[in-house]
Amino acid sequence: MVKKHLFFLLLFFSFFALQAQIFDPVKWETSVNKISDNEYDLTLKAQLESNWHLYAQKIPDNGPIPTTISFEGAGKDFELIGETQEGEGHEAYDEVFEMDIKFFEEEAVFVQKVRLINSDITLIKGSVEFMVCDDKNCLPPTSEQILFQLKLSPQTSPIISDKNNNTVSGMAGSEDKEENKVKKEIKPQNTKKDKSSLWQLFFLSFIAGFAALLTPCVFPMIPMTVSFFTKQSKNRAMGIRNAIIYGISIIVLYVGLGTIITAIFGADSLNALSTNVWFNIIFFVLLVVFAISFLGAFEITLPSSWGTKVDSQADRGGFVGIFFMALALAIVSFSCTGPIVGTALVAAAAQGGIAPVISMFGFSLAIALPFALFAAFPGWLNSLPKSGGWLNTVKVVLGFLELALAFKFLSNADLVLQAHWLEREVFLAIWIAIFGALALYLLGKIKLPHDSDQNHISVGRLSFGLVVLAFTIYMVPGLWGAPLKLISGFPPPMQYSESPNGIGTGSIVTELGDDLPKSAHIGPHGIIAFLDYEEGLAFAKKVNKPAMIDFTGHACVNCRKMEEKVWSDPEVLNVLKNDLVLISLYVDDKRELPEDEQYESDITNKRIETIGNKWSEFQIKKYAANAQPYYVLIDHNGENLNEYSAYNPDIDEYLAWLNEGIGNFKSN
Repeated sequence: MVKKHLFFLLLFFSFFALQAQIFDPVKWETSVNKISDNEYDLTLKAQLESNWHLYAQKIPDNGPIPTTISFEGAGKDFELIGETQEGEGHEAYDEVFEMDIKFFEEEAVFVQKVRLINSDITLIKGSVEFMVCDDKNCLPPTSEQILFQLKLSPQTSPIISDKNNNTVSGMAGSEDKEENKVKKEIKPQNTKKDKSSLWQLFFLSFIAGFAALLTPCVFPMIPMTVSFFTKQSKNRAMGIRNAIIYGISIIVLYVGLGTIITAIFGADSLNALSTNVWFNIIFFVLLVVFAISFLGAFEITLPSSWGTKVDSQADRGGFVGIFFMALALAIVSFSCTGPIVGTALVAAAAQGGIAPVISMFGFSLAIALPFALFAAFPGWLNSLPKSGGWLNTVKVVLGFLELALAFKFLSNADLVLQAHWLEREVFLAIWIAIFGALALYLLGKIKLPHDSDQNHISVGRLSFGLVVLAFTIYMVPGLWGAPLKLISGFPPPMQYSESPNGIGTGSIVTELGDDLPKSAHIGPHGIIAFLDYEEGLAFAKKVNKPAMIDFTGHACVNCRKMEEKVWSDPEVLNVLKNDLVLISLYVDDKRELPEDEQYESDITNKRIETIGNKWSEFQIKKYAANAQPYYVLIDHNGENLNEYSAYNPDIDEYLAWLNEGIGNFKSN
């Protein structure tokens, strides 16, 4: 009985969830802070509903729609002083757009300083264009009018835009109170760092530190240093204490390096540099130099006089002497650890914030731990493998990995420039060559300068070589359009390619005939998609298939996720290509409609001027929905064949929904 009641309760809430499809997750409020007789701060604040986010003003090309604020009369009645400032927000790497994207949650504050030219004006008008998304939906780009009241009376309140772009008054006090209110609002937003990404960076840096530990410059130092502490100490407890101090000194040195990097460049500028063309090119060259050094062409060393001076200080004894012993290790091992430290700092710089400090802590912790552990348990030293040629093998493997990573930075620069020098096929060909050479090296087919002679290879080296060889073979189909999900985010995106639609897309059009309407084009994964509702429906009648309306957007994050993760499934793709006609209606298409097709909306009270406006209006009017992605299966009369589908990453559920609608079409 309880289960039955729960079922009807869930059904009740599900019904209302299905009906409530018009989203209005953001409210805008304006306020003014008078700085002097003719200077003001204009503050625009967005209040966002839970789980929704608003994009920042500056987004790299080919990303989602940024927030754009414009002011009427700028340069005539007043002048803008500097750029519009915004809160710190959040920044994260987006796997769909393959770029770092800044966004705001819960609240976003924008401040523009202005200086009046015409002292008689009392009102400044403007507009804000923006786009918001949550985990399942993206709303089409929206523009709202904004007003700033410059001269406030004690009863005047800030102006708030309602969902119909009308203005209503909020509660406010005197001008002085309003000024204090605005000052509080323009404080930088409380940045919630992406803790998962920082933990990921820490873990990767720890692995890098462990790799550095296994190089010829560091590994032999473990038994030597631990033996020194245990023999020179009066008792075992003192030996353990000295080894722990030695490890802590290593951590302090490297964390200090990360702190200095952050202090010099600034937490925010590091992240800004990561999208800079010259930054990426410089680090490409730097990593190539590091890689060539690891492969044995030359050694990167610090001046020998540095080591001599530090060694002399290490003889002083006590805490100071131990610290200088740690510094001596860092200097002597620089030829091995320097390239790894440099790579770790590059990765941290791309994330910004305190990431360099976190990275160096993880790196140094991996190096410091063995010294403390082996000092506490000196018997473990007997279990350590003896130094030998395997240490150089580790160094060479790191060289190959650094070389592969270098081309990711060159690819970033090429994508920003849109130069098409390093398209997806070229990038993959380079990686296949690098990892193919690494596989041959591990299998003993290639010998480098510092490798020792050997008659056989170990089982471990053979196993690792086979894994690298399998990975190399896995990448080969990517040259012909395979998605390569294992390395998604490293190569350039599919559309940045010599054949962005893959192999054989031209033959699909030929099979369907040469009389395809003009609005038909090759969509994701080679699917024929129509960009016009009427033409798509007419073609569906012609071929006697149901149609699927795909309300989407060029900058819709969740739409791309569905296309990449769900539509790419072989069974789903087969249905989309062969069992229905796809009609993709882009609600953010900025192309203008012909003058005679433009009209005033009776829903939003706005003028429908673009193709995107037209399809957004169509979605709201016919389906009472304004979010994307939004999928509807229809028959030749435009009637629904089943319930709509929205963002649903479950492939089986999405496939079942498709088959249900197609089955209903065939049974009618």
